Amino acid sequence: MLRDIFFALWFFLPAGIANMVPIFAAIIPGLRKLDAPMDLGKSFRGKRIFGDHKTWRGLIMGILCGTLVLASQQLLVIHSGWLQHMTSQVDYQHVPTFALGPLFAIGALGGDALESFFKRQRNIAPGHGWFPFDQTDYIIGGAIATMPFVRLSLAQYSLLLILWLLAHLASSALGFLLGVKERPI
Repeated sequence: MLRDIFFALWFFLPAGIANMVPIFAAIIPGLRKLDAPMDLGKSFRGKRIFGDHKTWRGLIMGILCGTLVLASQQLLVIHSGWLQHMTSQVDYQHVPTFALGPLFAIGALGGDALESFFKRQRNIAPGHGWFPFDQTDYIIGGAIATMPFVRLSLAQYSLLLILWLLAHLASSALGFLLGVKERPI
């Protein structure tokens, strides 16, 4: 069971990191030029498609970081017998890093953008929670986007969903306690 937990956390790490990167990229001064919203300010049925918080900067940085995380994982697995054993469900030696890395990020951030679209349509203000959709959008998006290259069992996807949901809730609570977030969820 511990091996399954480790694998679920390890496998989905590129998507999890890609999902967090836009928050940090927003405070890097040199990246402010890319602060354009992905929806280009357009509306659908009188409401913004995604809103101002879904930016090209976040998407680009998420793709770069998600791909770097996967490339790092690949190197670590190739050079560690222990990691090869713990992650044998995926052949990291032959994983197409520069296809799968961006897919992790695009899936995670695309799932988040799609959820934002539905929040805008339901008149839920940016920054306000929509449990459990806010916590699972990136997980579902990342899992679906990577399916052309990696297929896991239903049990593995279920464990991945549960663990990353718990990780998201824990990191949100920590962010709230540290004063980085306005709300715990």
